[in-house]
Amino acid sequence: MTAKIVTVTNQKGGCGKTTVSMQLAGGLAKHGRVLVVDADAQATATRWAASASDDQPFPATVTGLAAAGAKLHREVRKYLTDYDFILIDCPPSVESPVPQSALLVSDLALIPIIPAPADLWAASGTRVLIEQAGALNNGLIARMVPNMVPRTSLGDEVLGELSGYGIPLTQAQLRQRTAYREAQVYGTTVHTMGARARDSIEEVDLLLEEILGILSGVAR
Repeated sequence: MTAKIVTVTNQKGGCGKTTVSMQLAGGLAKHGRVLVVDADAQATATRWAASASDDQPFPATVTGLAAAGAKLHREVRKYLTDYDFILIDCPPSVESPVPQSALLVSDLALIPIIPAPADLWAASGTRVLIEQAGALNNGLIARMVPNMVPRTSLGDEVLGELSGYGIPLTQAQLRQRTAYREAQVYGTTVHTMGARARDSIEEVDLLLEEILGILSGVAR
């Protein structure tokens, strides 16, 4: 089997790209072999996995490829037959060639976005990036993932504006919950945290189900 590739990207920092990447990696590990490509020089995904305990290692393999730069897509292709799913965690930089390179070989682009005005304004650059990549990768599918969603009328208003932005929103949303931060500290995912992370687990599972549905229609 050739791996399905999901790139998690946004040119704005602080939107939760690594959180989305690592939580999805943990869920996808129940469905096959998973590789997380840490393409960010900050190496947050690598440090996350390294924080896992010896008796409960992180459920996916994590490898750092930030140094590959514009050649990232070539490096990722080397792993296509070794894994069922590859998630690429991209850096939050307008100047970096990494996201464009990653999108060249991706089946699905996920754009985590916080429903706040600043994130809405910054989303236009990422949309342009997706459009440019789509011109070279005709099969690329893109979805925006509402992340750290607050229970406020402003959040609902921004989500309403995003619904007409040109890139569909996922139906699943991840809210602002302590469990996601705790998972990073302990090098794990919410799925291993039991009842105290019940709401987070339900959110991730809904997003995972939606993503698997999209990927099921992708032919390789």
